[in-house]
Amino acid sequence: MDRPAGIDDASIARAATAALAFGGRAGAVVNVVLVDEPTLTRMHVELFDDPAPTDVITVDLGPGASAEEAASDVGPIAVDPFDELFPDDDGPDGELFVSIDRARDVAVERGVSLARETCLYVVHGALHLCGYDDNEPAERARMRAAERDVLRSLGYEDDPLPHDQD
Repeated sequence: MDRPAGIDDASIARAATAALAFGGRAGAVVNVVLVDEPTLTRMHVELFDDPAPTDVITVDLGPGASAEEAASDVGPIAVDPFDELFPDDDGPDGELFVSIDRARDVAVERGVSLARETCLYVVHGALHLCGYDDNEPAERARMRAAERDVLRSLGYEDDPLPHDQD
């Protein structure tokens, strides 16, 4: 998949790093994978039995991840299949799968740049790795405030429209 103009590794890395630091996991390592909408929707079906399109899927690969989280769509997926085989592996703490198609479509709908919308999804996914959730109204408000603070720290202007669609 070709990377769209305006989306570069440095801005994605800055977004992930800023969100992880904000959430109390400075130094955590994440892989960010940009995928098309059909790929992310297929993952959503396979992992959560949910055919609805989504913007980002967070996979927690850290040693503190619990098996119970793996069965839920309200937080990161917990998978650590190689921990017993490779206990000293310094692999990533998580992976974020971001739909660049969805970011493009939503950016146009909302009148924001593709870079901002993509960074929002990266920030959102990284905050999930930090324990933020958005299933309940109070948790969602906390997540939205954190997203706003991190995006401001990256120089993005606030999006005046609510981002509370599922």
